[in-house]
Amino acid sequence: MRYSRCSMLNVSSIRAISFDLDDTLWPIWPVIERAEKVLLAWLGEHAPMTAALFASPTALREIREYMHDVVVKKKPEIAHDLAAIRKESIRLALYRAGDDPLLADPAFDVFFAERNRVEYYEDALPALKILAQHYPLISLSNGNAQLDRVGIAHYFKAAVSATGFGVAKPDVKIFLEAARVAGVPPEQVLHVGDDAALDVIGALGAGMQAVWLNRQDKLWPHDSIQPTLEITSLTELTALLLP
Repeated sequence: MRYSRCSMLNVSSIRAISFDLDDTLWPIWPVIERAEKVLLAWLGEHAPMTAALFASPTALREIREYMHDVVVKKKPEIAHDLAAIRKESIRLALYRAGDDPLLADPAFDVFFAERNRVEYYEDALPALKILAQHYPLISLSNGNAQLDRVGIAHYFKAAVSATGFGVAKPDVKIFLEAARVAGVPPEQVLHVGDDAALDVIGALGAGMQAVWLNRQDKLWPHDSIQPTLEITSLTELTALLLP
């Protein structure tokens, strides 16, 4: 099913905008791939047995996925914390290889520093600059990027993350928290994100308007519910909100 891009947007009711981060403002997989390569290089110097045992990003991802499954089953209360899962997967890799598990903390710091070096989509920074002059902006992410480290904190009134809040999208509670910190009721918040389920359905369930940022011209995957608006770039959004 392809959703009609004709807008159902009620511009006059919008008093704040929340933004997803990964794959909305920047592509995430090039960032993760680079961060994993930097991590492997660091392990090669400080934990060579681990670097040898997990010599490819694929192996690192497999142990991270394994750790995620373990956490979901045994510690569901922290399943939303991607940073903790990543750190514990590094610790497990060190342990399996016979290196010092205490190296997990500095190893994660190396990974995390690189994870916060992002390359923005061409339309992202111009849109944030313009929109921040007219609306309070709230970041709303399941990821662990930090606004100050990626260099856009000055555009945002606040940041709400699954790691910090304790609940992940699409749970309506995290969307309601974004509205709370924005200082407006949820029906006055416009949420913008790339994920049909996590962003759009989650935001609509919280009573917000929801923009599906469909950069790759995908088909809308749900028959029973539709986004308020579908766009292919944030330039389209600024043109609609600030004609």
